[in-house]
Amino acid sequence: MVLGLAAPANAGATAPVCDAGLAQFPAVGKQVRVEIADDPAERAQGLMARRSLAPESGMLFIYDSPQTVSFWMKNTLIPLDMVFMDDRGVIRHIHPNAVPLDLTSVPGAAPDDPSPERLMVLEVAGGGAGRMGLQPGMAMAHPRLDQKRAAIPCG
Repeated sequence: MVLGLAAPANAGATAPVCDAGLAQFPAVGKQVRVEIADDPAERAQGLMARRSLAPESGMLFIYDSPQTVSFWMKNTLIPLDMVFMDDRGVIRHIHPNAVPLDLTSVPGAAPDDPSPERLMVLEVAGGGAGRMGLQPGMAMAHPRLDQKRAAIPCG
């Protein structure tokens, strides 16, 4: 799939009213209730030691600026899908069903991605991204994105 940035699927529709506790994906009519991890300690802890994760909930990792990121599953007890997004909120890569307790690095971009920097990473329960219909090229609306650059700005 080419990751060109055409008009959002909801072009002409009312912009979503954003809430910091929700990651919204208007193209598929889904929202994820999120905990925010936006400082080094919160990002380091992530979802470690959790024994479950409610459907359509997760953790949104937010960086101060776009950067190359990778994750691992150290001390993480449940399988997770990792949804990597650029600074416009566009999904650039999805790593499905990361294996609990695995220390293998999970990169935020495919090796051939010409722009591997990510601003946000959404973790949801394993298989959740597929169940919600999330795909690379789709955009998320969230108030922590620069609304002048966001693929789907908040209303």
